[in-house]
Amino acid sequence: MDFLEQVRSSADIADVIGSYMIIKRAGPSRYSGLCPFHKERTPSFSVNTAKQFYHCFGCKASGDVFKFVQEIEGISFWEALKALAERYGIPIPRRDDAAADAETKLRAALYRMHEIAQEQFSANLFSQAGVAARDYLKRRGLDREAATTFGLGYSDPSGQALIRRFQAENFTADQLRASGLVRERESGGWYDMFRGRLMFPIHSERGKIIAFGGRAMSDEEQPKYLNSPDTEIYHKREVLYNLHRAKESIRQNGRAVLVEGYMDVIGVFAGGGVQEVVASCGTAFVDSQARAIKRHCDTIYVNFDPDPAGTKATTERIPLLLREGFKVFVVELEEGLDPDEYVKKHGAERYRERFQHGSKYFHWLADQARRKHGSSAEGRTESLKSLLPALQDVQDAAERLAIADEMADLMGVSPEERVRSGFRKAARDRKADAMNRFETKLPARERELLHALLANPAAREAVLGRLMATNSFKNLTARPILETLARMVEAGAEITFGSLEARLENPQKTLLHELISADEIEDDGGGDTAAISLEQALRCLETLESDDRTQARGEMKARVRAAERAGRFEEALQLMKDLEDMDRGGNR
Repeated sequence: MDFLEQVRSSADIADVIGSYMIIKRAGPSRYSGLCPFHKERTPSFSVNTAKQFYHCFGCKASGDVFKFVQEIEGISFWEALKALAERYGIPIPRRDDAAADAETKLRAALYRMHEIAQEQFSANLFSQAGVAARDYLKRRGLDREAATTFGLGYSDPSGQALIRRFQAENFTADQLRASGLVRERESGGWYDMFRGRLMFPIHSERGKIIAFGGRAMSDEEQPKYLNSPDTEIYHKREVLYNLHRAKESIRQNGRAVLVEGYMDVIGVFAGGGVQEVVASCGTAFVDSQARAIKRHCDTIYVNFDPDPAGTKATTERIPLLLREGFKVFVVELEEGLDPDEYVKKHGAERYRERFQHGSKYFHWLADQARRKHGSSAEGRTESLKSLLPALQDVQDAAERLAIADEMADLMGVSPEERVRSGFRKAARDRKADAMNRFETKLPARERELLHALLANPAAREAVLGRLMATNSFKNLTARPILETLARMVEAGAEITFGSLEARLENPQKTLLHELISADEIEDDGGGDTAAISLEQALRCLETLESDDRTQARGEMKARVRAAERAGRFEEALQLMKDLEDMDRGGNR
């Protein structure tokens, strides 16, 4: 068995996909979940373990385990193959660098450069040069163990240490430019991007270092936080700080905790408060980051700093979470403390208790509105109106109406009927969209036939030739797939889902992917499946041949009537005799 097939046979697609997102069993060999490649609220993503393929009915994304890892990680095929081999402990054969494509070679160099940078930053932190950074960490309540766990470091203030190391390692000028770790002077030469800063490594969800954030060590130095630019391996709008550590805890606890910055994450995590804590990487929180969390849970606790900026960030970011279908709670900490400061002062247990008192988002928002508009009848009405735009962001119609009623009761105001009717219309539109997404283009009879022919060599031998001889064959939606299958049988090729899929164009691939995701092809685990699939194929064939006979009889009757009208009675009699022979043959 070659390396590729060894990895393919070892890497169960449900196991791999299940490590990136929540999927639930939907049949003996099928799982479903929310698609990670587009925004949706109703699961349309299907994983078929029998065929080792996935397909999304919404955005039509589909492929095998290698394609999934490529797409979810944004990496090349070779990198996906290597990642899966490492995951399953399969030795990776030596690869000729000359055979690697330019993009893969560049990405490999960037990963290595970030590893080198991390090694150097970490060594600096625990050297004489890192005294100020260590003192800062101590003041924030972080010990050496926490610094080591999170890979914290210190960048050399000279601005030359890292570039010298890279040049000694013979990285090319193009690789240096692409790294985001060094910069080129217009007058010539290079210098380190991060100089004299406390360094925070940023990891991909798979745990590889892909970027850094650097905090200034003095108030005079600006910006306070300097972050890596986007590179081939890092897109800040798609990455969440600490997700690679937090995702297992997120799944176990069914929630994620969203805080503002690196120090909040580290203080909460290292202090034993909660481990399901993440933050955006120096950017505004965006939908792609929300979907990264949604792959692991649907409940999120927002615990931003309690200052006006934190309140503003909470108000601005939560609508996005509502649109992504999250259940949102807001955690407020007393004494005006940031999350890491709170854990340091009051301990992990008390911090965890604050989550039991977290406010549902709309209760928190209502409190904000009442403080602004007051408790008069007019103020209560204005408060309710101020909530309506946020209510529109709730995607579930029933939940939206329930919240509207709850907020109206809370404020002593009846919700306007026009608001309710608007909610209902939006709900109907979304339901129609969901129904359209799940319509398959393959008629049920063709799905059954194609599945049977793929599943059983005896069915292919007994049915394919007769099938292609029918007049109905030319009208089948699956005709290009069946013709490809017939050519493979004639050539003696191995018939598998993957080998057939590889020979099809995109429109036919989509039909085939919908086939493997259809409920009716599930094996219930009992009975002689080979015999069943042969019986299915013969039944479908007989139906098509019956259709042919019905069509031929109709055409013959039309010819008889035409001959009679034209006075060609001998021809009409012969045609009627042929029709009787046809009927006798069809009844045998």
